[in-house]
Amino acid sequence: MRRTALLVSAALLTSLLPLAVARAADDPPPVPVDRFEGEVPFANPPAGGLFTWGGDTDDPPTLRLSPRDDAPEGGQVLSGTYDISGYGGFTHDFAFAEPAPDWSARKGIRFWWEGQNNGRKVAFELKDGGANGEASELWTTSFTDDFTGWKQIEIPFTDFVYRTDYQPVGGIDHVLGLTQLWGYAVTLPVGAPGRFAMDGVELYGRADQSLRASVLTDSAVYPVKEGGTATVKVTVATTGSAPIDEPVTVGYETAGGSASTSDYTPLKGEFTFPAGTASGTTRTVRVHTLKDKAASETAETVPLKLTVTGAKAPAETPQVVIDAHGLPYLSSKLPVKKRVADLLSRMSLAEKTGQMTQAERGAVGTGADIAADDLGSLLSGGGSTPTPNTPEAWAKMIDSFQLRAQATRFQIPLVYGVDAVHGHNNLVGATVMPHNIGIGATRDPRLAQRTGAVTAAEVRATGIPWDFAPCLCVTRDERWGRSYESFGEDPALVESMETVIQGLQGARDGRDLKDDDKVLATAKHFVGDGGTAYGSSTTGTYTIDQGVTTVTRKQLEAIHLAPYRTAVERGVGTVMPSYSSLDIVGDGQGPVKMHARADMINGVLKDKLGFDGFVISDWNGIDQIPGDYASDVRTSVNAGVDMVMAPYAYKDFHTALIQEVRAGRVSERRIDDAVSRILTQKFRLGLFEKPYADTSGASRIGSAGHRSVAREAAAESQVLLKNSGGLLPLKKSQKVYVAGSDADDIGNQSGGWTVTWQGSSGDITPGTTILEAMRRNSAQLTYSKDASAPTGGYDVGVVVVGETPYAEGVGDVGNGHDLELSAADKAAVDKVCAAMKCAVLVVSGRPQLIGDRLGDIDALVASWLPGTEGDGVADVLYGRRAFTGRLPVTWPRSEAQLPINVGDPTYDPQFPYGWGLTTLTKVPEGGAATLTALGAAAGAAERAGADDRGRALVEKARLIVQRKAGQRMTAAVAAPFADSDHLLLTGRYGEAVRKLTQAYRAA
Repeated sequence: MRRTALLVSAALLTSLLPLAVARAADDPPPVPVDRFEGEVPFANPPAGGLFTWGGDTDDPPTLRLSPRDDAPEGGQVLSGTYDISGYGGFTHDFAFAEPAPDWSARKGIRFWWEGQNNGRKVAFELKDGGANGEASELWTTSFTDDFTGWKQIEIPFTDFVYRTDYQPVGGIDHVLGLTQLWGYAVTLPVGAPGRFAMDGVELYGRADQSLRASVLTDSAVYPVKEGGTATVKVTVATTGSAPIDEPVTVGYETAGGSASTSDYTPLKGEFTFPAGTASGTTRTVRVHTLKDKAASETAETVPLKLTVTGAKAPAETPQVVIDAHGLPYLSSKLPVKKRVADLLSRMSLAEKTGQMTQAERGAVGTGADIAADDLGSLLSGGGSTPTPNTPEAWAKMIDSFQLRAQATRFQIPLVYGVDAVHGHNNLVGATVMPHNIGIGATRDPRLAQRTGAVTAAEVRATGIPWDFAPCLCVTRDERWGRSYESFGEDPALVESMETVIQGLQGARDGRDLKDDDKVLATAKHFVGDGGTAYGSSTTGTYTIDQGVTTVTRKQLEAIHLAPYRTAVERGVGTVMPSYSSLDIVGDGQGPVKMHARADMINGVLKDKLGFDGFVISDWNGIDQIPGDYASDVRTSVNAGVDMVMAPYAYKDFHTALIQEVRAGRVSERRIDDAVSRILTQKFRLGLFEKPYADTSGASRIGSAGHRSVAREAAAESQVLLKNSGGLLPLKKSQKVYVAGSDADDIGNQSGGWTVTWQGSSGDITPGTTILEAMRRNSAQLTYSKDASAPTGGYDVGVVVVGETPYAEGVGDVGNGHDLELSAADKAAVDKVCAAMKCAVLVVSGRPQLIGDRLGDIDALVASWLPGTEGDGVADVLYGRRAFTGRLPVTWPRSEAQLPINVGDPTYDPQFPYGWGLTTLTKVPEGGAATLTALGAAAGAAERAGADDRGRALVEKARLIVQRKAGQRMTAAVAAPFADSDHLLLTGRYGEAVRKLTQAYRAA
């Protein structure tokens, strides 16, 4: 049976295949877009064609043109399969070299879809305006696959909304103009394998004004003090920005709401936008409120109902809100504790549980659910940014969300959070610091605090009061994709760098949190995330991230818990549990997900350590607890999680938590404790007095002063591992040959968590690459990325190699990553180092295996991920600053040695923990006798509490030992040398020198 007969038979015999809607008599014929008969090739931009994309290597779907007898149109369909863990789909871009089509005269787009009846949503988006299909605005809608067989999906253009969770470029006009349409994209469902088929994409119908014109208001919420006047601006706008063809009438009336007519002057009227009115024309409606005799009241709402003829009405009824006043919790003169108690006593269960709920900004759209669900918090996940991605747009976006919270009874402000883990890294143009692994290499607590202060100032200037940083993980296995988020492998080093908390928050008692350059900090990920065993992860294709940490209680206390004790003492405001599981040997529980460990969150963190802030879950972290969703909710909340990050499932969480309380499975006392903790931090942040962004510091974002701090951090983070013949520092007069994949790539040198979650290679944010910085210091420099340019006649070669960006378990070794240099980087090193004296810089989030190449390399530098300020790297390369960095982790000889850490009974690395040569003008002289004297002096300084002198004496001894040890590294030298650095950090200066003396004698 041919396809036509099949379709007719199916339409007659079953309701599973609806016929296309009959074309209205005055509708123009449809315009084909894609017939999938081979007329559109599989091709990548800038060529026109179909292509796939995804979050990682296995997320893009398969695509093929398949002959089908039942094809709704022609003889072939577009079909494929998918199994997506992150995101994935396919796109048809029109060729960039040709003008974009004009679709503004049509009613909408339709296509045939073969339903699988799986109940899952499929997103469909249009690419509108801009330079081309990859630099346009995205407008999105979705349909649900709740049918079987072929169905024609018909979508009016009026159903599309501006995409809020991702835009590839800065905002263009935020209007679906349709006059330059660059193509469409389909985003497929996540979480389970599936298949699809599609056919016959076409434009249908005729655009008429009732679909093309819209009436908008300038806000959804208008807060006003009692007795004040709210001004509502009403605007007519059209798709394509053309003048309106017919009159548009707007009726308005104040009606309903929680306010009574004694609170405002009732209003009713009508106005008309006449035919020919330009798109964007605005009229004004004013609502007057009245003062009554009540001394104190909660906020009251006055809806302004709009009735529109000739155009689409606003999606929401705007609300005038008469501000709450006279209530004790609103008085900034009262102690925070009393304000919290007063507010808590007034709140309903739904309002309390709403405060415990955090949603992703992209999930709430324009934010109506903030008031509807009494949400307490929003976040931006990695790469979830406004469009355009500017400080002004961030502040405007967050203010719009805070405005929504003003429509609630008590006007409790949101606390907005973001992962600013090395500067305000989601913001293009922000100062991007070295990642924590580089900060650990500086061994400079004062500098760590300054980097935190710059981060806080830039974050708060965009309206964000809460930072999901710092990571206090103690990394114990460099195969972990989050290694670079750690300050190092030694808990003593991590503790020493926790000055960053004061940089972020200010004073330990929280009194500075209200300032316009401070943010609430988050200690993460509690506890043991850096100790997961390789191969223990059960998350997708991850190998180690989110796995199991198996330790004795003594090891847990000494290694992983110690940094949290320090963080609590420093007054950190929030703590985030780890995705990983903790298995404490001998406790009989086996591996238990940290979000479920009441013994650790309630028992240790809150009770034993005295943490008085609040605990925020990780992204969907409770979902990994065994059991159904209700069980996940009660288990995590009862374990001590105070706020749950449920980015897209916030409604489900809110509903489930209320049900668990009403069923008695979560106590109201537990709820009150959680909400009290959350409200306390909101009051400390000054959000009740100043909920909106204070942008007075925005001019300092990415400023020279802030970048100078990042430059200094980049310089101090550079670790000189080898320097044969004193090759470094370079001289400006030398003729330099530069090669390698990471020499001229701001994305690579910044790493993951930069602009997007995973980061990316390329020119992704303003900054200075290492190559650009070197050019400023060199009189004669040649750059050849792949070392293909002739290598003769140069004084020295500099090869900058390393990793490309990744984040979290995506970067786990064994998940598409390893610790080896790429083939291209190895070839560049080999070619340059064979031709001339060479220095190799390794730009990476963790040690890379150098192996036998070390003998051919004259100078080797661990550059880590230095961020946007490549000048800092050039500063030490050219001697403007001395190399002073030290290894924050052990540099292994081979992957077989992993995990390898300071204090291990077997310890034979290529370079030990704490190693770092210097280019100071003079290295101290001396031998064993000098070391003995230094040891005695260091012991005396220790006993006298003279820390600065003690550290200086150990440093002198360390430099003496390093000069003798050189490249003759053995286990007998490495173990005591690494131990000495740990002892130095713990203030045992005399013993540190004794260990160095042992290493000297073994060298």
